[in-house]
Amino acid sequence: MTAVIIDGKKLAQALLESVKKKITQRIKKGLSRPGLAVILVGNDPASEVYVKRKHEACEQVGIQSFKYCYNIITEQKLTDLIRQLNKDPAVHGILVQLPLPTTISTKNIIEAIDPQKDVDGFHPYNIGRLLQRRPLLRPCTPLGIMHILLSLNVDLMGRHAVIIGASNIVGRPMALELLLAGCTITVCHRHTRDLASYVKQGDIIISAVGKPGLIKGDWIKLGAVVIDVGITRLPNGHLTGDVDYDKAKERAGWITPVPGGVGPMTVAMLISNTLQAALP
Repeated sequence: MTAVIIDGKKLAQALLESVKKKITQRIKKGLSRPGLAVILVGNDPASEVYVKRKHEACEQVGIQSFKYCYNIITEQKLTDLIRQLNKDPAVHGILVQLPLPTTISTKNIIEAIDPQKDVDGFHPYNIGRLLQRRPLLRPCTPLGIMHILLSLNVDLMGRHAVIIGASNIVGRPMALELLLAGCTITVCHRHTRDLASYVKQGDIIISAVGKPGLIKGDWIKLGAVVIDVGITRLPNGHLTGDVDYDKAKERAGWITPVPGGVGPMTVAMLISNTLQAALP
């Protein structure tokens, strides 16, 4: 068996085109152009690349992008900026690029964002809504993965989904999304013993750790869906995921490449969330 390679770029492009059409229709009706404020603190090269991609996606679909970049800023001044943006009617979504410097509390900053403008979906209110099966704005990477899974026309009900990584950004909200879809969930983390035994049971494998080669190819159940969220730059400059891709694709039914799999969908879902936040 050779897996079907999931083209995240193609799926993301289709979603962005759909959002663009909706924004065009919105403007024709005399409604305001959606606005996204992106805040970047520090000079982390990876974060700068991510912010650039989000700005480019905004331009592509017709969202007005507001960038706020600081090498250094106090937590209080950052909080004041967010409160100002919360009140700005031209800003429908607010995104603070993570990670933040250690001098700033990520928890406090996320909680300062108006939940109705929390297009990253990290605010406790939005996570709570997802937990209660009444989602509003949802975390972008898990939502993008759900979009990928639905595109495969695979019946998710009752499937065993194994998630590796329990972060607030991917692993935990991913478990909530899959529960919502009717899956049986196993979440593995740094304290999990005998990781292989859990991975081998998975109809759906989602790894979001950032450790190259963590998931061995021969652990993959025949025909499983493999979603690799992890991304690491190797010393030779190449990007790689958590999964032993070459071996895993010989056993999986579907698999995402790194890069070009989940990453484009994360950006596309952010854009989709921004449009959703702009709706009356």
